[in-house]
Amino acid sequence: MTTIKPFANDADSVEIAGMTVENGTDKIAVYGNLDITYDKAGLAAARKLKALVNAVVATLEADKSLPDQVKPQKAADEVENPFG
Repeated sequence: MTTIKPFANDADSVEIAGMTVENGTDKIAVYGNLDITYDKAGLAAARKLKALVNAVVATLEADKSLPDQVKPQKAADEVENPFG
């Protein structure tokens, strides 16, 4: 099973049956749709999702200096529209 090491970098991503999980050093982004069907394929998808969430929770729980909240990201500098 392809997986990520949660919060290790800003580059890794994994796809689980149509749902994408992108790694980040300050957040994990989850988007897309995941249908967990009542069959062996659904069971496999559910296990992958469970393993991923368990890894994220374990990583967060292991950090005894976990902040209450991450600092908000700095807004991107606004660029003048060259077309108008």
